[in-house]
Amino acid sequence: MSHARTTAASFQRTTTAGAREAIAPAAPWIEWLARVGYAAKAVLYSVVGVLALQSALGNGGETTGSRGALTTLVRQDFGSLILVVIAAGLFGYAAWRIIEAILDPERRGTTAKGIAIRTSYAVRGIVHAALGLQAVRLATGAARGRGHAVETWTGHLLDAPFGRWLVVGAGLAVAGYGIYQLYRALAAKLSRQLDLTSLSREAGSWLLQVCRCGIAARGVVFGICGWYLVRAGIAHDAKAAADTGEALGVIAHQRFGDVLLAVVAVGLMAYGAYEVVQARYRVIRPA
Repeated sequence: MSHARTTAASFQRTTTAGAREAIAPAAPWIEWLARVGYAAKAVLYSVVGVLALQSALGNGGETTGSRGALTTLVRQDFGSLILVVIAAGLFGYAAWRIIEAILDPERRGTTAKGIAIRTSYAVRGIVHAALGLQAVRLATGAARGRGHAVETWTGHLLDAPFGRWLVVGAGLAVAGYGIYQLYRALAAKLSRQLDLTSLSREAGSWLLQVCRCGIAARGVVFGICGWYLVRAGIAHDAKAAADTGEALGVIAHQRFGDVLLAVVAVGLMAYGAYEVVQARYRVIRPA
């Protein structure tokens, strides 16, 4: 049995090494597209944050998510062109995340923690590929409005065998990711992923504080989304699920909701700044 495991591990290493070698010529393009993807995410989170802040201040605006941000952008001058560029970035980001999950360039390994991290990379890749597809459909006029993607997918899961528990599990995973984002904001060393050597120590420190605020705000939103997904599973009701826009709406309806929404909105704008920082300074290993 030990010999079989050793043989399997050796085969996996050989296969992975071969795949890394095969993808090496495309690595610069993958890195460039990943950076464009971070910039695209920066635009989307900034739009979501600005709209939410306007809503909190009573100056119009609305509480919406990434799909709503795409709908807002396509209505602007040259909106279709903007969405095509954003879609290209999202597809590039998705490809990089999926490659990370498969080839493991950061050597996360096959421990339980490593598998969990690599799985999260794959999920993020799939989610952003779907968002990129939505951007293309909006840019070409094949789709209108923002739809209810979370409700739709929750309904599909509920219809599957053990659907209620799948939705509860997904909700716990989303809420757990939100909690992890709060941990990253408070304790994790973001500088490990960013090459800030070209900045002064003071500028780098200030930039990291802005990034932490953004990550914390995103963590709060994900935590709410996860909680509502758990509730949807328990109630077996897809309409009980909440996307980012609805999570922001939940915040707005609390006591002192306008103030809380304004704080989270500014935080999401800070997260947009964090994505700009990642576009410029993130250490990216495509293979």
